[in-house]
Amino acid sequence: MLSFYYHNFLFQNTVGSISIIILFVLIILLAGYILMKIRTDSKKTNNIVLISMLLVFGIVALTWVLNVPNTQWSDFGNFWSRAPGYFKGDKLYYSDQDYFVNYAYQTGFMVYILGLVKFFGYKIFVVQFLNVVYQVLTLLITYLLANKIFNNIKIARLAVLLLMVDLDWFALNSQASNQYLGSLLYLVTFYLLFQDKLWSYILAGVTLTAGCLIRPIGPVMIAGIIVFTLIYVLMKHKDYKTSLKFLLTLAIYFVLFSLAGVGIKASGINEYGLSNNDPQWKFLTGLNYESSGTYSNDLNSVIDPHKNRAQNRKSEKLKVQSELKYLNQNNAWLTLFIRKTQILWSGRTMATDFTNYSQIHSTKAVTIINYLAYIGSVILIVFSWIGSLELFRTKFDDKFYLLLLPLMAFAVANLIIEVQGRYRIEFLPIISVMAGLGIYKVVLAINSVRTKSKFPGTMEEEIDTTD
Repeated sequence: MLSFYYHNFLFQNTVGSISIIILFVLIILLAGYILMKIRTDSKKTNNIVLISMLLVFGIVALTWVLNVPNTQWSDFGNFWSRAPGYFKGDKLYYSDQDYFVNYAYQTGFMVYILGLVKFFGYKIFVVQFLNVVYQVLTLLITYLLANKIFNNIKIARLAVLLLMVDLDWFALNSQASNQYLGSLLYLVTFYLLFQDKLWSYILAGVTLTAGCLIRPIGPVMIAGIIVFTLIYVLMKHKDYKTSLKFLLTLAIYFVLFSLAGVGIKASGINEYGLSNNDPQWKFLTGLNYESSGTYSNDLNSVIDPHKNRAQNRKSEKLKVQSELKYLNQNNAWLTLFIRKTQILWSGRTMATDFTNYSQIHSTKAVTIINYLAYIGSVILIVFSWIGSLELFRTKFDDKFYLLLLPLMAFAVANLIIEVQGRYRIEFLPIISVMAGLGIYKVVLAINSVRTKSKFPGTMEEEIDTTD
């Protein structure tokens, strides 16, 4: 992260960059201090503080949406641009090399887009407005999860604060993105699992299915749930009854997801259901050393549009083998992993770039916005590092591992498949929970030093640390 910051921002304008980040950090610390000073023993006060934060974010997020271009880009444009044609009788695909053939598992989100167009018309603002709603609800669920994990409303407030100021997180709301709704559904799944009630395990299976239909990263979520059940439920607590409830959640997911695939086939929307007909592509790009595991137009040459899908799969397989050979012969695995980790966690999410707002703003304005967006990510990640270290000295609910294990599974999976900075967007709410703990401890430490300097030899603190 420091390397990326130096080469992309600090080196270009040292004085300006340092001044802005210092000011940003001071504002966040001041806001954090104020949030920690507000009483937490009143439910009414807590609700007022939370609702105020959510309203402020909602206004800012809508303002952002209304001031960036409506044009849909990349995969987002692929979803949005096909909707009108579908209602005029066009198919989602006309060849076995089409996007919705190779990645049929994206049909779930396409059905969502078609549903919105069917009921509200071909109006992109509907998608954008709903994205803002999902973001507000994500902040709410983040608050509830943080409070459940640490039993500390102040940490929950701070987690919301750090996430809501991260433009790198919310800037993609102007696009027909599946990341915000998908992220919300996964977080709701974890919150339901936290409730430890039979009905909540059943509903968790439903929301997990919905999340995977919208944003197909279900395997890392399922991997996290399975590992949590094995290690913490069975091995640590020997709670066989609860482990069966987790099994119920997964069983419901597999049944519902299979039925959804059958339903999509039967409806005629996509005869391939929700399958992945090109699994090698993610590995082909992810193992490409020259592109550091990111998408590159140069790799498109592997696909010949004049050949059928089976022939192109053979070409992809040969390319993957070639990439593996290069990595082995040049001992380049570690270097590739480091580069990919930096792209995923240390670089910009590029969310602001996808809005293409550079078309309607000056170069200077674009540079400033990009920098402010990245500062939000830097602060969130840095405080999460502090929070992760504080976890060793802080009591928290074991169910926090239900959030951390999918995050770890995601990080490991991205070592070998294609990476993009925006792929971390779904996991930033989880990171913000750790960051909330981090800034909480920092503010307490600063206040402790300030108090001791004012009252030498006393343990007086101005911030009430009880909750």
